[in-house]
Amino acid sequence: MNESRQVNPKALVAASLKRERARAGLSLTELARRAGIGKSTLSQLESGEGNPSVETLWSLSTALGVQFSALLDSPAPTVEVIRFGEGPLIPAADADYSATLLSTAAPGSRRDMYVIRAEPGKPRVSAPHARGVVEHVVISAGRARLGPSDAAEELGPGDYISYPGDVEHVFDALEPGTVAVMLSETF
Repeated sequence: MNESRQVNPKALVAASLKRERARAGLSLTELARRAGIGKSTLSQLESGEGNPSVETLWSLSTALGVQFSALLDSPAPTVEVIRFGEGPLIPAADADYSATLLSTAAPGSRRDMYVIRAEPGKPRVSAPHARGVVEHVVISAGRARLGPSDAAEELGPGDYISYPGDVEHVFDALEPGTVAVMLSETF
C-alpha cells in the first residue's frame, strides 16, 4: 500500500526553523536581529502560524548559515542501525579483505563510512583515490598495519589513524578476525 503524505508547508518551515536555530545556538531575538526581521514575525513562523515570504526565508537561511532548502526540507531519520555482519559485503579481489558500506554521504557532503573485515595474508593495497580524500580508521578487533604504503603504522583495538587517501595506501591484517571502521572523506 503506497500512501501519499501531504506535508503542511507552514509546519515544515516551523520545524526546520526551530531545528536550525537550535543547531546554531541562537535565541529567537538574535536570529531575528541577524535576519533583519521582527521577533514577532519569527515567533509566528516558528509556531507554524506565519506566512513566510521567499525574502524572509532567504534572510533566515543566510542568518543561520544554511541552504535555503534546509528550511523547506524534512530532516532525515536520525537513527539507523546496521548489525555487524549485515549489509552488502564487498570483497577485495586480491586479499582476504571485505568492506560493508555503513553510511553514504548526504547530498552536499563528501564522506562514506565502512566496516572492514580482514584476515592475515596478502595485504590490501589501494591505488590513490581522488585528490583531497582522507581516510580515518579505528581498529575494533585484531591488529593491522595500515596507512600510506611508505609510512604504514601498526594499530590495535581502539587505535585511530588518519592518512591521505590520495596516495597509495595499505591495509594488512596481522591477526585473524581483524575488524575496523573506516570513514573516507573528501576536502
